[in-house]
Amino acid sequence: MAKANYNKRAMILNLVLMLSLFLVISMAESRKANGARVLKVRKPRCSLECESVFGVASGDTCFGIAQLFSLTTEVFDSINPNLNCEALFVGQWLCVAGSPCQ
Repeated sequence: MAKANYNKRAMILNLVLMLSLFLVISMAESRKANGARVLKVRKPRCSLECESVFGVASGDTCFGIAQLFSLTTEVFDSINPNLNCEALFVGQWLCVAGSPCQ
């Protein structure tokens, strides 16, 4: 008798869980259909084109590499966006000739 009672409770619990899952899914679908928001991803206005690269060696610095290739620090920074000159590592490739984004 106890086993049958346990099975009945388990079935009821499973039914409640399935109905809850169905309710959550249907609410999510209705939100998507009624008030869908579309995220627009902006394309970059220009693309960085690197014509020549240089592999960082031990002891290299951004300033030293810029001097080696006769680049101003502004040009070097513009053709290497998001470069952290404080964290250069051996084998890192840096752009030393190219067209920066304006």
